[in-house]
Amino acid sequence: MSDKANQITALLQPTVQALGLELLGVEYATTAGRVLLRLYIDVPAGGEGEPVRMVGIEDCEAVSREVSATLDVEDPISAQYTLEVSSPGVERPLFTAAHFRRFLGQRAKVTLRLPQQGRRRLRGVIAQVKGDTISIGTEQGDIDLAIGNIERTRLVPDWSALGLAPKPKPGRGGKANSKHKTNPNMKPTASPPSSGADE
Repeated sequence: MSDKANQITALLQPTVQALGLELLGVEYATTAGRVLLRLYIDVPAGGEGEPVRMVGIEDCEAVSREVSATLDVEDPISAQYTLEVSSPGVERPLFTAAHFRRFLGQRAKVTLRLPQQGRRRLRGVIAQVKGDTISIGTEQGDIDLAIGNIERTRLVPDWSALGLAPKPKPGRGGKANSKHKTNPNMKPTASPPSSGADE
C-alpha cells in the first residue's frame, strides 16, 4: 500500500473494528484530480465451531456511514473523493505479510512499484514469507519481494475447485463458450456520493 493508504488504514481501523469487522486494507488512487478510496472489509475469523459469516451489504453500508463521519472530522483527504466499501470477494486482495502467510501455497498476481528482474507484474505461488519478504514461485524460479515494493496483490481463484469453471457446451468438442462465463466479481459494495473538500 502507499504511504497515504497506510495512513488512512491506521486512521480508520478503530472505526471498522468498533463495528465488529476487520479492515483488510485500503486502495487509494488519484485520477484527474479526484481520489477513489476503496476499503476492503471482512468478518474476523471466529473460534472453532462458530458459524462462518460472510460480509453482507448491510456491513458495507454501516462501515461506509461510520467511516464517512470519521473522514469528515479528521479530513485526511484534501481533494474530492469517492468512497467505496467492499468485501474481499474471491479474488481477495492481500495487504500485509500476515495476509500472505495465511494464503501460503495459493496462486497470486502481483504488481510491483519498481520493476524486479525487468518485471512489474508477475504470477505465481506464494511460496514463503520471512519477515517483510514475500517469496513468489514462478516458472522462472522463486522471486523474493520486499512487501514495501508490492503495489497490489490479488489471489488467483481456482474456478474449478469453486465449482465456477465454465462448462463445455454439447457438440463443441468439449470447448467452453467464453461468452457465458460466470461473473466472479459479484460482491457487495456501498458507494455513497462524493464527499470531501475542494483542493
